[in-house]
Amino acid sequence: MCGARLAGEQHPHLVDVDKRALVCACGPCSQLMDRSAGSQGRFRAVPGRFLSDPGHRIDDQAWESLRIPVSVAFFFRNSALDRPVALYPSPAGATESELEETAWRSVLDATQLAAHLEPDVEALLLRRHEGRTECFLVPIDICYELVGRMRLLWQGFDGGAEARADLDALFTRVRGLACEPHGSRP
Repeated sequence: MCGARLAGEQHPHLVDVDKRALVCACGPCSQLMDRSAGSQGRFRAVPGRFLSDPGHRIDDQAWESLRIPVSVAFFFRNSALDRPVALYPSPAGATESELEETAWRSVLDATQLAAHLEPDVEALLLRRHEGRTECFLVPIDICYELVGRMRLLWQGFDGGAEARADLDALFTRVRGLACEPHGSRP
């Protein structure tokens, strides 16, 4: 934002709520521009928390009600649109899927992570894999990283071996960073 050179790949991100875009920032700009810290600006800092919900109840029926044609999707509340948004990676980038309110409600009711979700800057990241669905609360920039990586690596109809291996690596990283929220189900 200020033009300062960012050190390496790890730097803060802001969500431009008005433009529905991610913005790279240095630490001071991130703190200065973050409206969640009390200012009335259009930017919100992307937090760094990763949570998991191994006890979620998102089953095959709930997934089917979402009408997501692939095995990975992320969901967040867009405050500018005042509605939930569902996206999934594709060779063309992030593809939005229209959510019916009952389908969105079924996801929210099936995981305790929904109560912790910060609008615009965090997402529920779901993956159906090997007969089960994984459910995480993640920073929104991780979701767009996933979309970008799939777009770069995708080959053929099913993505190809390289894209699948990269997807596995990303979820291994998310699992390693995620913890269960306090007050989680037994």
